[in-house]
Amino acid sequence: MTTVESPDRAGDAAVVEQREEIVAMAREFARREIEPHAAEWDRTKHFPADVIRQLGELGFFGMTTPEEYDGLGLDPWTYLLVIEEIAAADASVAVSLTVHNSLPSSMLLAHGTEAQKARWLKPMARGELLAAFALSEAESGSDAAALAAQAVSDGHGGWRLNGTKSWVTNGDTADIYMLMARTDTPEERRGKDGISAFLVPADTEGVEPTHREDKMGLRSSPTTQVVLRDVALGPDALLGEEGQGFRYALAGLDHGRLGIAAQALGIARAALDHAVRYAKERQQFETPIASFQAIQFKLAEMATRLAAARALLREAALAEGRGERITAVASMAKLFATETAMFVTTEAVQIFGGYGYMRDYPVERLFRDAKVTTIYEGTSEIQRNVIARGVLAAER
Repeated sequence: MTTVESPDRAGDAAVVEQREEIVAMAREFARREIEPHAAEWDRTKHFPADVIRQLGELGFFGMTTPEEYDGLGLDPWTYLLVIEEIAAADASVAVSLTVHNSLPSSMLLAHGTEAQKARWLKPMARGELLAAFALSEAESGSDAAALAAQAVSDGHGGWRLNGTKSWVTNGDTADIYMLMARTDTPEERRGKDGISAFLVPADTEGVEPTHREDKMGLRSSPTTQVVLRDVALGPDALLGEEGQGFRYALAGLDHGRLGIAAQALGIARAALDHAVRYAKERQQFETPIASFQAIQFKLAEMATRLAAARALLREAALAEGRGERITAVASMAKLFATETAMFVTTEAVQIFGGYGYMRDYPVERLFRDAKVTTIYEGTSEIQRNVIARGVLAAER
């Protein structure tokens, strides 16, 4: 179970009380409405739209959105504890929440006009609209600035969009996309300075989600391509300044990576809990395998790495709450938490032995779900690049 504490404002009883209430509500909902169905949703690739909408009604679509925009106004650490609780029940549901709460919401809050916030951010926070983030393309994954989707001015302040986005979480279930496209010309490319951010309603003519991916894990979370065919947008579709979209996205990714780290912690925590229970119940040589030192050492290492990952994530969350730049520490938290999830789930499968390889047991699904956390919102290799730049730039 997650330990709820308030190291950022330890003397603020109201913050502690709110945190405990929100996390307890998330835990109870996850155990009642999500966990019993997670395996079946995984098998059938079922997106639980009704459960997602219930989470929206509870306020979990606007966790860090300020109250003035109809959000809960939670601090980053409370938000991440909630994500961990949801992920411990089903990481597929958790990723829908993290994507919505991180990049689209944070970018709109930071760079949107008041009119855009009233039209989009408020209903997003109230749970009336589910958002997706569309940056990657088939030929621009880690090299995101190489994207090719093109937005052309229509001469009247509006835009025409064409291109194809890949690996879009919530791709065919979202109501609105935060979408990156080029606003420079093919003749005069400006690299990252030629990318702008657009708010694209999913029901706009020419927007077509296609090809839901058949994935190893997170199988009940839809990941799709989104095709843009001569999509007409008004002037209010542009977020912030033209040519600044890539910078906005990078800043949003700092927040997003913390959400993925929390998702990874939830997966790892669930795997450890299952492994402990199984080790106490499973008997070999007429004794529970939990009595064997080899199993005990595995559990000790799993628990230690999980605690260390949570401590690093908490440090990053508190720094974000203080308004500090968190690029390097967010990458550290994401790197360590996601690789911890892979380690813990691998060891959990090993503890279960042959049963761990079977879909009848939960650790097999957790193992599959963990892998993608080391890939999306920046691979582990990209995180190491980001961390190294931070280390080299720091004054010693």
